[in-house]
Amino acid sequence: MRRLQERFRRFMNHPAPANSRYKPTCYEHAANCYTHAFLIVPAIVGSALLHRLSDDRWEKITAWIYGMGLCALFIVSTVFHIVSWKKSHLRTMEHCFHMCDRMMIYVFIAASYAPWLNLRELGPLASHMRWFIWLMAAGGTVYVFLYHEKYKIVELFFYLAMGFSPALVVTSMSNTEGLEEVAWGGLIYCLGVVFFKSDGVIPFAHAIWHVFVATAAAVHYYAIWKYLYRSPADIIRHL
Repeated sequence: MRRLQERFRRFMNHPAPANSRYKPTCYEHAANCYTHAFLIVPAIVGSALLHRLSDDRWEKITAWIYGMGLCALFIVSTVFHIVSWKKSHLRTMEHCFHMCDRMMIYVFIAASYAPWLNLRELGPLASHMRWFIWLMAAGGTVYVFLYHEKYKIVELFFYLAMGFSPALVVTSMSNTEGLEEVAWGGLIYCLGVVFFKSDGVIPFAHAIWHVFVATAAAVHYYAIWKYLYRSPADIIRHL
């Protein structure tokens, strides 16, 4: 605890240097903001829909967990990019929001798997992934706080490891409906990583990464909506 407190004091007094990251152009800043800002309202509406379609308390809790992770990802990302664009001279504020943006990736991965791990029947060993994935998210959050932007390859490895580890569990479920969409969404995320690591090399790389994130999140949402809550026919009847 003392080490964390000392780390926080050093961070507040000496934020990351201004040249520690690629500086986007004004148009790239705008693209980075809008590509996630436009998804905040759809994420809120989609989360509310899952909550409304829940048949029991556990489904409602799971819808809340997934919805909070989905909405928080787009909100935090949008706020960070607005601060980076309009308040970049406030180095400490920008760095804080950048850390939050990176931490939210871990939380979002855990939240995205929550419906599959909570609402599908799992084996006795596989069921431990329900809480272990949140332990990984907590570990990733601590890592970002301690070593943000210091070991970028290690951080990328943690993201990918956390994304693939639960996949080994969900593929062992007796009911495999929807897992094809989960796999497609994961593939889209992986392809987007190319742009995530290409700032300064490919124009608008980060905004393109946002588009990949939005597309993959939409595919995963569709699978959760269709296979874990209600079928499309049931949705029409319900409305």
